[in-house]
Amino acid sequence: MAAPTLQQLGYFVAAVEHGSFVAAAEACHIAQPSLSEQVRRLERSLGVPLFVRTNRRLQLTEAGRVLLPQARRTLADADALTESVRHIRELSGGTVSFGTFSSAHLYLLTGLLGDFRAQYPGVVTRVVGLNSSEVADQVRRGELEAGLVQLPIDERGLDVGPPVLVDSVVYVSTDGERTREPVTIERLAQAPLILSEARWGSEDPLRRALTERARRAGVTLRPQIEVEFQTAAVELAAHGLGDSLVSYLVTRWPGYPGRLHWVPLEPPVVERFAFVTRAHAVLSPATRIFMDLASRHIRALQRAADAGPPRGPADAVPPGA
Repeated sequence: MAAPTLQQLGYFVAAVEHGSFVAAAEACHIAQPSLSEQVRRLERSLGVPLFVRTNRRLQLTEAGRVLLPQARRTLADADALTESVRHIRELSGGTVSFGTFSSAHLYLLTGLLGDFRAQYPGVVTRVVGLNSSEVADQVRRGELEAGLVQLPIDERGLDVGPPVLVDSVVYVSTDGERTREPVTIERLAQAPLILSEARWGSEDPLRRALTERARRAGVTLRPQIEVEFQTAAVELAAHGLGDSLVSYLVTRWPGYPGRLHWVPLEPPVVERFAFVTRAHAVLSPATRIFMDLASRHIRALQRAADAGPPRGPADAVPPGA
């Protein structure tokens, strides 16, 4: 026996409200025989008559009176269900839930968020700028839908895409003498270093790569100042309190201090960035479209990064470092 359909329940309610099959069919913009047939199918599926059919106004049977409020609730629930996702389907609402590495706001987020906001003004955007390891943790726990992170990260419970952006680390200093030639790990170990990502330390991908490089060279990196954000490290370096390391794209940031010189490391340290999502997760339409738009902005950034310092043969960041 077939279960009642929403269409059948809708025709049943329309017949009650309009008092006849003819009037209900006109209101529903269908032929009267078609509406009457759907009501008869509803009665057969329920096994009871719903109307006392007379030449006058339709009258409900006891079964019809019992069914009517439930049919109205079912139709209202179906309308609410459709409405609840309509704004997401049409991107007139919904929320983007996304995480990025901490320096992305310097050269990626302003243009990306501006374009997304112009196209989808009704969508709320929650973009969290954190260390890549914490972004990965929050995506893994379902607190963020997706993220753009620096590799390598702990991939457990995640789907990690291919690298979408490749950049190089550069050494920055107000002292032109220190940036005359690429900086080796031995020189880095002796430099007055200001390093960012203080809270993350060895969990930060760049620190892990440099620590491994120093271990192989038999030296130790001992930063003189540690701060949380790369912007703070740049500002302190610009005031001559020490030298720092930043992604090359940071040197193209409009707020980058012109008195800071930069030079690549030797051998180069390459940073690779990729999108991550929770394993087997289904993304909301808003977040999926945000990531598509981010990919277009990142392609433009990659062209800028490719015009930066030559990379040459670079140390691979150890996957387990």
